[in-house]
Amino acid sequence: MTQLSEAAPDLQQRLDRAFNPRTVAVVGDKRAMGYLWLNCMKSFDGKVYSVQVDPNEIPGIEAMGVPNYASLLDIADEIDYVVCAVPRPVAARIIAGCIEKKVGSVMLFTSGFAETETEDGIAAQEQITQMARESALLLIGPNCMGIYNRRLGVRHSTDQPAGDAGNVGFISQSGTHAINFSLVGAVRGVKCSKTVSFGNAVVLDSPDYIEYLANDPETEVIAMYIEGVNDGRRFFRTVKEAAKRKPVVVWKGGMTSAGSRAVYSHTASLATAPAIWEAAMRQAGVAQTESLDETIDAVNALTYCKPTMGKRMGLIAMTGGQSVVITDAFEREGLEVPLLTPASYEKLAEFFNIIGGSYRNPLDAGGTIGMGFVPGNLQKLFDILEEDENVDAVAMEVGASFIARRLRENPAMLDQMVATLAAHKERSAKPFLAITHPGHVEDVMADIRSRLIERGIATFGSFQAAAKALRRTIDYWQTRADLN
Repeated sequence: MTQLSEAAPDLQQRLDRAFNPRTVAVVGDKRAMGYLWLNCMKSFDGKVYSVQVDPNEIPGIEAMGVPNYASLLDIADEIDYVVCAVPRPVAARIIAGCIEKKVGSVMLFTSGFAETETEDGIAAQEQITQMARESALLLIGPNCMGIYNRRLGVRHSTDQPAGDAGNVGFISQSGTHAINFSLVGAVRGVKCSKTVSFGNAVVLDSPDYIEYLANDPETEVIAMYIEGVNDGRRFFRTVKEAAKRKPVVVWKGGMTSAGSRAVYSHTASLATAPAIWEAAMRQAGVAQTESLDETIDAVNALTYCKPTMGKRMGLIAMTGGQSVVITDAFEREGLEVPLLTPASYEKLAEFFNIIGGSYRNPLDAGGTIGMGFVPGNLQKLFDILEEDENVDAVAMEVGASFIARRLRENPAMLDQMVATLAAHKERSAKPFLAITHPGHVEDVMADIRSRLIERGIATFGSFQAAAKALRRTIDYWQTRADLN
């Protein structure tokens, strides 16, 4: 670590204490905030303490069953993680208490520092930064939401899932994006191992968290939202090394001129010229995204699709019109939709219903597997595409509305279809993606999506989203092979 004292112990071990605390102290929580932080820690399986001196706030805290103290120094336990939610004028005093108490880490929710571009804010930030660096205190923030550990129940939103482990780490300069990634991601199959919102990054910066997650055994995929970096060379070196070991997805904010101005007022970060950034990230071998949805989609593909560097698609659509649209979507992303081998066409001719359908590629298969849903026919299609040497990956439209109506009428049919798709995904050596379109039968489609996600199938809401996610996945594995 470049910013902490040279006397600091191993940073990986110290961050591990912060991300996996046994004791948490919340400083300055208030009724006006709905006791946000104490309520977030209700799911925490360790010990929680409160520090609050306002006599009007203490009864509400004690009613929650949380012991309250006038100072961190009054707590007998060692404290692994401190959540600091005090006003800016009090922040330095709390930092001094954390230093004296020798806490493991402190997250400063407090804002109003350098991001305000005022003399007072800049001076206050310089003060706490100097205090933390001189004492080797792990300071997360300021102006951030801190750590989320799903397994332990350390949260920064009461809506975040807790109690079971995840495998995706997320690093964010935005608290909102950190929360939304964990919440939207959970609905769409992404289970977070650990996330951190780190705000102004005065002591700990993104490379520190990247290094930590790269070495974290719980984290298999790393994603991040970045607005700016303090040390571009270190960031590039760190993210490149991480991407050689684990998939890394980078969503960069502030890529327009107006966006770069907004970046500074948000986290006091300096934006990087878009062309320079994009070139550096290509060299680093990461997957680049432009929105929350794209980031979640890319993570899903990297998590649930088997690795491939091949670009030849075997596509299954439910109608003729959709077969045209799915082809366009994948071809636009630089993927290929080739003819199948002659051997595949001979096998398809034995059972494929060509009335209202076609089996060239994409397979217009509604009449073959959709109207009456013959599980055996769907399995035959999968077997043929698995054996076809012209196919590297398979994508299937699952969400046709006419199928949804039949599935509503016959739930057993849905169970059969999901079981067939899940069995193929597990058995196949090729990546498999499912596309479930929203529509007028959204309740049925939502049920289909949730069932597919539960079975570990990469599931997307449109052909375009699936194609973009798979292309990013292919590019990642190809670059990783080249770099290694």
